[in-house]
Amino acid sequence: MTRRQGAVLLLLIAFSAHAEVQTVKPPIVLSEQQEALYKSLLPELRCLVCQNESLAESQASLAADLRYEVRGLVAKGQDEAQIKKYLTDRYGDFVLYKPPLSPRTWVLWFGPFVLLGLGLFMVFAYARRSRPAAIQACARPLIEYARSS
Repeated sequence: MTRRQGAVLLLLIAFSAHAEVQTVKPPIVLSEQQEALYKSLLPELRCLVCQNESLAESQASLAADLRYEVRGLVAKGQDEAQIKKYLTDRYGDFVLYKPPLSPRTWVLWFGPFVLLGLGLFMVFAYARRSRPAAIQACARPLIEYARSS
């Protein structure tokens, strides 16, 4: 094998490593009622790759797979609660934009408020402790000016 053939082979291997295999999936036909359920579910479900986009907005390949899976579940006649349960059992509460309030999600719901309260407590404690020194530092020049005049 010549050097040129080796370089071409190496380039082909490098470029083929990034190629995705796309399988053609048969379309799933839904009734109008099922289509409405499907379209109402997608904005409530989070893309697991993008994390800040819903399944309706995301262009990730995993989001396309999840949309197809949700469409299949709707076609099987499952309702909204059953589909959400299936997805949370498989991917966790993170897949929902509005996770339920349960002991597993307390940190998610109350964590920001606890951190905010802790931060405010620390600011007030610091301000209270440093206030007398700051007042004395500001008042000292005024006292000296009053004594000198």
